Amino acid sequence: MKGIGVSPGMAIGKVFLKKDPEIKVIKKSIEDIGRELSRLNDAIIRAKSEIEALYEHTLKNVGEEEAKIFEAHNMILDDPEVFGEVQEKIKTEKINSEWAIKEITEMLVQIFESMENEYMKERAADLKDVTNRVIKILLEVEQLDLSQLNEDVIIVAEDLTPSDTAQMNKERVLGFITEVGGKTAHSSIMARTLEIPAVVAVKGITDKVRTNDIVAFDGEKGIVLLNPDQETVDKFLKEKEDYESFRRNLNELKGSKSVTKDGFQVELAANIGTLKDVDGVIRNDGEGVGLYRTEFLYMDRDKLPTEEEQFESYKTVAESLEGKPLVIRTLDIGGDKDLPYLQLPKEMNPFLGYRAIRLCLDRKDIFKTQLRALLRASAYGNIKIMFPMISSIEELRESKAILEEVKEELKRENISYNKEIEVGIMVEVPSVALISDLFAKEVDFFSIGTNDLIQYTTAVDRGNRQISHLYNQFHPALLRLIKEVIDNGHKEGIWVGMCGEAAGDPKLIPILIGMGLDEFSMSSVSILKARWIIRNISKKDMEDVVAKIINMPTATDVESFIAENIKVDNSIK
Repeated sequence: MKGIGVSPGMAIGKVFLKKDPEIKVIKKSIEDIGRELSRLNDAIIRAKSEIEALYEHTLKNVGEEEAKIFEAHNMILDDPEVFGEVQEKIKTEKINSEWAIKEITEMLVQIFESMENEYMKERAADLKDVTNRVIKILLEVEQLDLSQLNEDVIIVAEDLTPSDTAQMNKERVLGFITEVGGKTAHSSIMARTLEIPAVVAVKGITDKVRTNDIVAFDGEKGIVLLNPDQETVDKFLKEKEDYESFRRNLNELKGSKSVTKDGFQVELAANIGTLKDVDGVIRNDGEGVGLYRTEFLYMDRDKLPTEEEQFESYKTVAESLEGKPLVIRTLDIGGDKDLPYLQLPKEMNPFLGYRAIRLCLDRKDIFKTQLRALLRASAYGNIKIMFPMISSIEELRESKAILEEVKEELKRENISYNKEIEVGIMVEVPSVALISDLFAKEVDFFSIGTNDLIQYTTAVDRGNRQISHLYNQFHPALLRLIKEVIDNGHKEGIWVGMCGEAAGDPKLIPILIGMGLDEFSMSSVSILKARWIIRNISKKDMEDVVAKIINMPTATDVESFIAENIKVDNSIK
């Protein structure tokens, strides 16, 4: 069977089939509204207690950032748009709490899942996790505790909630496989943090296995083997041993240069969202941060972060990197990533709407506060400023003009900042890629954001499962745009990086080397493997490959050619 590999590693063992008990929520009329509201309140109090215990467990055993998931869960319990609406429904319709929760949840989940942004889709998963917990408490349904497993198992489930994953005993859970999910799901993120192999989106697996069956899987390739014969088991165990030896040997590359066999050196940086992520950058020998997503500073709170809060955050990251480059993206929020306290308008096409630089240019008060904090922090490290979602030269010039205003303000106030700070843009809109020769004259660097560039170029909503197969980073049109952006940047003497998911794809890294990409920014855990790939290839050879694939008509042709013609030596050099 085949799924999506979301956490690397290979595992073989007994199946623990997690099937949630069927919960039947029946609509009932009530007479005593006060009593029903009291019953609901008691369930919410107990849910808060359970979630607090999960927070403490996760904080101790996983990490601070992962524990914040459960802070967000408790905020849902206090959210008037959720349980405030539930209470109102109980009062006006005189119905039982379980039914009111079910109806409100289904309505909100439908709204979240229709949005095009993966972050908002994960909010739907959080909402379902929290409301299911309250419903189970109301119905007195016992909840499964995955921390109490008494033997080594591979968990197979339709889906795993953040609560499920947080409870996992790493000593007992060899890995997990689910029918649904994606790389950005909380369970996938937590699996990578815990270094538990995982594969998601394996359709129909819960119908094909039973508890105590044997399953083997590869959390990188997404391959799942059900009840393999002894010959297959022996082969799998040999591959597993080789893989684990290879992963250990990658540590030998720490401190090495990211340079090809013929001397082309690049920078391998990391994408981060919070201060906590810096530890992973340092642990995996990242050469900097190529994308600091600042929107997380604005989320899970009830008001905008102050200049001082932002300054301290940016300063701390910059100092932790000890002079390594730190590319900070200005606020990318709006439309699909809602901040309740901003009361942003609901939109039919949020990815094409009021977001990122468009919001910032409209709300200059928010933008200038962030730019002041960024410039002040630049005195403490190698910070670079990057504007997202730029689609025209006019937007870029207006953004730069506001930055100059802020510089003048700081100068008048005798506040230090790096007067030579580099300013760049994310290239994620086709209009920018197509005239990147003109943009290159006005910025210090480009960073190609492939996640959005792919969907804008191919007109594919990457969150729509019915057409997700059309979302492909090997699409010839995308590869041509990437090459054009890199070439145009170099003609004007600026460096070009990439901070989309494609930058960490082992199959695409050699192609990007052949195109001359200067900086790759990816998940921290991918850095050492990327360095291994780069040190085992020749840029000249990859230039020859690029010359051939750039004229191929289909993504399938491109992938097949790469698979057949690019072989990387397994040795560590």
